[in-house]
Amino acid sequence: MIHRLFITFLILIPSLLPAQITQEATGIDESELYASTKQVNQFFRRFNGEEDQKGNRYYENDKSYRDVELRKNYLTILFNTENNRISKDLKKQFINDVTSRQDPKYLNFHKEGWFAEVNAVFSRGGKDENILLFFKIQPQGQGYEWVLEKASVEAYKSSFNKDSSSNKSFIHPMSHELDFMNLNKAFRNSKGVDFTARNFKPDYLSIFLYELSNKKISFKTVRDLKFHFFQCEGWYFQISEYNRSGYNRGWLISDLTPIKEEQIPALKALIYDQQ
Repeated sequence: MIHRLFITFLILIPSLLPAQITQEATGIDESELYASTKQVNQFFRRFNGEEDQKGNRYYENDKSYRDVELRKNYLTILFNTENNRISKDLKKQFINDVTSRQDPKYLNFHKEGWFAEVNAVFSRGGKDENILLFFKIQPQGQGYEWVLEKASVEAYKSSFNKDSSSNKSFIHPMSHELDFMNLNKAFRNSKGVDFTARNFKPDYLSIFLYELSNKKISFKTVRDLKFHFFQCEGWYFQISEYNRSGYNRGWLISDLTPIKEEQIPALKALIYDQQ
């Protein structure tokens, strides 16, 4: 029996995580360390205006907590400045919208509307294979955990290429009168997927878990990581980590687009690589 796989990461209170990564003296100017957003949790706090320039937390009773001007200053440095696809006008529109005094928008670590995309490397038959895994946060006991929600596996896709032509193989509507004994010929001459309903969608995650459970594949490492956000109404954005010198590094917004509510399912399907 295949048990549901949980990658558990209990998060009792995100604010208890260190605001900064301790580093040995490397010759890097201290102001650069303050400018870089070194952790995802720090990205949340800076986006919301919940810490000062040195990483000290602000709380609800603090005067500067979620201050509009503080948020605007932070948001201007939370973009990957080397990405020319995000125009200055779009950035300005986004910043003004999420810091609006009438309807401000904040990120919430514990709520729906954001998820992680993990580009992982697995071994299959001695060969490396990239598999995309998508995780979301859910409550667990006294805290929270990351759980697997989707998987995108290139190796599975060819097995589900369905023949949609008018002369495709089909199971005759009178097959029930033959006790479906004609299935022998049907499955011998065609792929089983050709006999599925028009709205059939393969569940790659279940296949992935089956292969993992039966040692068909084994985990090796994580190649890349990014996070997708739909929490700010009217917007989608993505953050990625940039390890480089200078001030513009760490976890930064790498993609940004306005989006309508009815467009979200299609965009998620594109992200999950299951459109």
